[in-house]
Amino acid sequence: MGALISHCDRMFGMLSGRLFESLVLLFVRLALAGIFWRSGRTKVVEGTWLQISDTTKYLFENDYSDVPIPPDIAAHLATYSEHLFPILLVLGLATRFSALALLGMTLVIQIFVFPEAWWSVHIVWVALAMVLISRGAGMLSLDAAFMKARGR
Repeated sequence: MGALISHCDRMFGMLSGRLFESLVLLFVRLALAGIFWRSGRTKVVEGTWLQISDTTKYLFENDYSDVPIPPDIAAHLATYSEHLFPILLVLGLATRFSALALLGMTLVIQIFVFPEAWWSVHIVWVALAMVLISRGAGMLSLDAAFMKARGR
């Protein structure tokens, strides 16, 4: 029994190290980025980078009309945010700020667009964002590389 406990202690010791945590944080960054990137891609004309589609304009004018920002501005802000912040998350650049921005978007979506989606969807997005806000990007990121270059 002592050998089993010792083996478990060694295994959990490896899993609690900085490298494993950095791998976990990389996966969290990719998961959150993927959610918003895919959403952002649905808002643009196929084959373009950032040309807002007529469908998106319609949705923001009608279905998402409770958002307290003018529809044209909200459509552009959402589309640009859902492209910029996922890219930053994948790179691990300005990770905490990007996660905070996506947390804010999630709360707007939760409150004004899909209030029924808390337990089914949004709680996961909030959890992913909060992990990144509290822990940062980890060692496998540009944030870490810049901090190392600055001598921190």
